[in-house]
Amino acid sequence: MNMKNIIIGFTIFLSVLTSLQAQDKNDHREQIKAMKVAFITQELNMSSQTAQEFWPVYNKYEKDKRALHKRENVDWDNIGTISDSKAEEMLKEYLAVEREEYIIKRQLFSDLKKILSAKEIVMLHKLEADFNKKMIQEYRNRTTANRN
Repeated sequence: MNMKNIIIGFTIFLSVLTSLQAQDKNDHREQIKAMKVAFITQELNMSSQTAQEFWPVYNKYEKDKRALHKRENVDWDNIGTISDSKAEEMLKEYLAVEREEYIIKRQLFSDLKKILSAKEIVMLHKLEADFNKKMIQEYRNRTTANRN
């Protein structure tokens, strides 16, 4: 085998591996989303009609929120080497993201008031926190089990 064939084979291998990892990550994300849908739907005791109205509104909010937080991606490994002016820019961006997140959350609540009662919207807020705690606990349990 010459060097060119080795490099081509290695490149193909890396491409397939990267693709599989991305697919695994998307599959995992979809599994978590499905668990969240089931959890919230069950805990809010949603009828099928309410769920059909609720989930498109909520999913749009989640998508918008995820897009916002992508803007906050930071190379934490190199954070010690950034300049003060870059840090200042980052702080301004964090505040802008927080402001925009407040706006989309306010819109979510406004849209949800057409579907759910105020009490159910407050309950939703609690359920989101409960679900996130549950996922963090599950992650910790798996991490601990993998170490043993």
